[in-house]
Amino acid sequence: MTDVRLAAGDLAPDFTLPDQDGSPVTLSSLRGQRVVLYFYPAAMTPGCTTEACDFRDSLNSFAGAGVRVVGVSKDDVPKLKEFAERDGLNFPLLSDTDLAVQQAYGAWGEKQLYGKTVTGSIRSTFLVDEEGRIAKPMYNVKATGHVARIRKELGLDG
Repeated sequence: MTDVRLAAGDLAPDFTLPDQDGSPVTLSSLRGQRVVLYFYPAAMTPGCTTEACDFRDSLNSFAGAGVRVVGVSKDDVPKLKEFAERDGLNFPLLSDTDLAVQQAYGAWGEKQLYGKTVTGSIRSTFLVDEEGRIAKPMYNVKATGHVARIRKELGLDG
């Protein structure tokens, strides 16, 4: 569990994690472009599927604005591969099975689930600028409507 909370201007903690194909992805290798780094609780659950499909459906506009989308969960590589194939997800889904990256970003900890306090993944998104700094941290976001909010934040909608 972590009490970490990143703020705008903080250097985004660097990491290397395997994607759904088992290929390593390193955050610092994406410098020079903006990154939407989002953490979600579990592949193939209703809310996480909604959020991932919203990112998928907006990917062309993100790419056109020079923004990469990267998802991170505690799921293992085979589960991420199944998720990506099932829902046609065409962006990296990274496997953080030891929770080190989620903890570094403050995306793992206590949260409310159906009125109970549990420990788990905290749905969070970070806009990372071209220099690798946090432009905007967003904790405890909702799956539905979240991508539209990010699109607006990045100036992608009118």
